[in-house]
Order: sequence, then C-alpha cells, then structure tokens
Amino acid sequence: MSQLMGIIQRLKTLQEQDQSGEVPSRFFELNGKRVCQVKYFGTNDTFELEVYDKDQKPQKYPFDNIDMTAIEIYELLQEENNNQA
Repeated sequence: MSQLMGIIQRLKTLQEQDQSGEVPSRFFELNGKRVCQVKYFGTNDTFELEVYDKDQKPQKYPFDNIDMTAIEIYELLQEENNNQA
C-alpha cells in the first residue's frame, strides 16, 4: 500500500508544478529499467501514461482520474517486478 501512496504523491506533485512551460512529466522505473512515463496536462486536468515495452513501440493511455492512473502504474510496476523474478 505504501508504494501506491508514493505513486499518488508523485502524481499530485505533477499537478502542482508550474504549467507555464513544458508539460510536467515523470518516469517510473524498476531496478533501473524505465517502465513508463506520465505527463500531466493541466489545461484539461488529464494524465497521459506512456508504457514502454522492449518489443513494441510505447503505448499511450489517457486518464482523467489520479487514482486510476496510480493503480495502472502500480500494476505495471508489479508486473515488471514479477517478470524479473
């Protein structure tokens, strides 16, 4: 549960960043491997999740809910962790 709360806190930090320049983004990594990137678009209060897969081009998914975004990131990290085990 603490990992999920950490993800939510990082997403909230994205929401609070200054929107006057570049779109705020954050990478989520596991053991040095980038699993995904999240961008926050303040104009329409949405997140874009870009999922990296070594065998395919990155897939992008829009979310308009911080909790759903966090759950998806959490599941991606857990899946990657299970694949590395």
